[in-house]
Amino acid sequence: MDLSLSLALAALVALLGIGAHSWWSTRRARPRQADALATLRQMTPPRREPSLDGPSEPLEAGDGAAPQGAEEGRAASDAQGAFELPVARPAGARRGTRLDALIDVIVTLPVDAPVSGEVAVAHLPSSRRAGHKPLIIEGLDAQTGDWETPAHGQRYTEFQAGVQLANRVGPLNQIEYSEFVQKVQAFAEGVGSMADFPDMLEVVARSRELDAFASPRDLQLAAGLRARAVPWSVGYVQQCGSRHGFLPGAVPGRLVLPGAGEGDPPVLVLSFDPQAALSDDPQTAVVQEVQLSLDVAQTPREADPFPLWHRTSRLLAAEMEAAVVDDRGVELTLHAFDGIAKDLHRLYDELEARGLAAGSPVARRLFS
Repeated sequence: MDLSLSLALAALVALLGIGAHSWWSTRRARPRQADALATLRQMTPPRREPSLDGPSEPLEAGDGAAPQGAEEGRAASDAQGAFELPVARPAGARRGTRLDALIDVIVTLPVDAPVSGEVAVAHLPSSRRAGHKPLIIEGLDAQTGDWETPAHGQRYTEFQAGVQLANRVGPLNQIEYSEFVQKVQAFAEGVGSMADFPDMLEVVARSRELDAFASPRDLQLAAGLRARAVPWSVGYVQQCGSRHGFLPGAVPGRLVLPGAGEGDPPVLVLSFDPQAALSDDPQTAVVQEVQLSLDVAQTPREADPFPLWHRTSRLLAAEMEAAVVDDRGVELTLHAFDGIAKDLHRLYDELEARGLAAGSPVARRLFS
């Protein structure tokens, strides 16, 4: 073999090597794709997530929840068989009421004669909030004896109004309380009642005390799933999530594992970059990390949401070839999960001792 032929062969081998390396590098950089047939089988209509303020108030922009469809209900039932628990009512609450003296300042509005629902509805405040706090007005139905949001065609023998003392935005402040007083006074005048409001300073002191208890116990667990090598496409993330019962949420880049009952908040949330979710071609949009989160106060202790969160994070990590990391990017060990579990049991006990058991309607309202 002459020198020129040897050099040509060597150059060819080098070119083949460069081409193979380029192909491999391109393949590694391309996000992992979802299986097309599986994606078609698992397509589900988007889920409207429930408002944590509760479903019985008239809905405002962005609040409330639409009833689940038949397919979604079936998927939720399959995924959440272990979580089919009855929704607990606060001890001593009258059926239909959402106000609770544990977290609301409540004002009684007596009337001399029954008031029609039409009159009551006409004088309800246009906004069901005082600042950042939910404002609730209820009427005592003359026929059923239930407290409910005033509605046409009913008659009411008494009213009550309340504003929440604290939520995740913070405690009720003087400006918010003043707004509550103004709105309730206008309603009271419209239905022929007079309101006797508690002292502002006492109410604000109560709100701060409740916030001081709630804030350090507002635990939201989050584990990051970070791709070890090949990143993922949006479709691949959605496909992996759907295998574990997750449904599309109302917000781009958010998948939810539904609660046991209709209108319940999700048990787990799988979220990723919303910009990737809104990409023109989600199959090529790169996702390097997703977050699996559990809002502790929103799910009953009896449902064992922590083991589900732990198990799901491990299963998804194995399936997606991901590392499970904390908010600092440090990989979470079994020892770390054990420590979280011990802290969680102590938190559950403290909430229950205060009458704010995780997953109860009053806890869901407070931690919202």
